[in-house]
Amino acid sequence: MSHTNKKAFFPRLICISLFIAVFGLLGVNLGSTANAQAQKAKTKSASNFSEPASTQQPLYGNYKGVTIGMTTEEARAKLGQPTQSVEDQDFYVVSETETVQIVYDAAHKVTAISIDYLGDKGAPDFKAVVGTGIQTNPDGSMYKLVRYDQLGFWVSYNRTSGVVPIITITIQKNR
Repeated sequence: MSHTNKKAFFPRLICISLFIAVFGLLGVNLGSTANAQAQKAKTKSASNFSEPASTQQPLYGNYKGVTIGMTTEEARAKLGQPTQSVEDQDFYVVSETETVQIVYDAAHKVTAISIDYLGDKGAPDFKAVVGTGIQTNPDGSMYKLVRYDQLGFWVSYNRTSGVVPIITITIQKNR
C-alpha cells in the first residue's frame, strides 16, 4: 500500500469503526433489535399490528433485491462482499448513515435482514415499509410490525427518539 493510499485508507477505516461502535454502544444490532421487537410485539395492543388478509402483498419485502430464503451466494451477488462477515452473518457499511446485517441459517439461507439508518437521511418513509397506523410516541419514536404469515416473514419499522434518530427496518423469517 503506498503512502498516499494509507492516508486515504485510515480515515475511512476510523470512520467505519466509529460508525460500528456507535451502533454497538446504542445496542442497535440484529439480535437485540429483533428480541426487543419480539418482546414489544407480545405486549403491544392490537392496534400496532396489521394482520394480513390472505392476498396481502408486502409493501417492503427486500433490501436491494435480497429476500428471505436467498442463499449466501445470492445475497452477496446482490450486495457485494460484506464489510465484516462471520459464519452466519454479513455486515455491510453502505454509507456513513446506512448499515445492513444479513443473517443466515445453518443451510446458508437468509433468515433476517436488518437495515439501520443514522438520522432520517436515506431512510424510506414508514408508510412505504409498514403502511399507515404506526404508533408514534410523544418523544418522536415510532414502531410498527406487520406480519405476512402466508409468506413466512414479518417486517418492522422502529424509529428512536432524539436529535439524530436511528431508524431500523427489519425483515425476518417467522420462527
